[in-house]
Amino acid sequence: MRKIFLLITAFMLVIIISPRTTLAVDRYATCDGCGLCPNIIVDPLTPICEVTKPDPLDNTKIINAWPGDWGNCVKCLYPNLYPPSSNPVPNNECKTLLVNPDNSPLYPMTGGRQFTMLGCINSGTQVGFNNNTGASSFVQKLIEVITGFAGGLALLYLMYGAFIILTSQADPEKLNYGRRLIYGAITGLIITLSAVFIVNLIGLKILRIPGFSQ
Repeated sequence: MRKIFLLITAFMLVIIISPRTTLAVDRYATCDGCGLCPNIIVDPLTPICEVTKPDPLDNTKIINAWPGDWGNCVKCLYPNLYPPSSNPVPNNECKTLLVNPDNSPLYPMTGGRQFTMLGCINSGTQVGFNNNTGASSFVQKLIEVITGFAGGLALLYLMYGAFIILTSQADPEKLNYGRRLIYGAITGLIITLSAVFIVNLIGLKILRIPGFSQ
């Protein structure tokens, strides 16, 4: 009878203690790498990550803790958790903040990446930007932005020049003006692409600077 009583007591203790042990695993850091600093409600059974918190200027108001560009940032810094093809929707899981029992990040940031106003800069390595890869990666990203801007501007000038020619009604001045716009757009685009090609050729093929990619 005593053995049966001890078994029942041990079984009840396992049932009571197990949920506490399982739920207590969920621990959170203060902030993640993308600036999410939510309100962590510490409960003995269920620690909760709240994405809303009181406004520091007005305690009667509630503000959202999600930074404005958080979705793009986490796809850059946490590609294993949120691949670029995914669409991370803010929820109360706060996966980027989860930590292990030793306080190490459960989902660590991928090395060699930095999220900036120009977008995601990737050094092409798993290390940070302190191994001569930061400057070249930034230049590469800047070149991509400049190339896209130059291409869009050239397209607008081409369209405007074509519109001037189509509406010139055989007016020589308008025809010449439209031609100059088209020639200028094509020339500017060729110069921009040539400059990008030369920079990439020197950085990638000749100097072989770390961080440059094809």
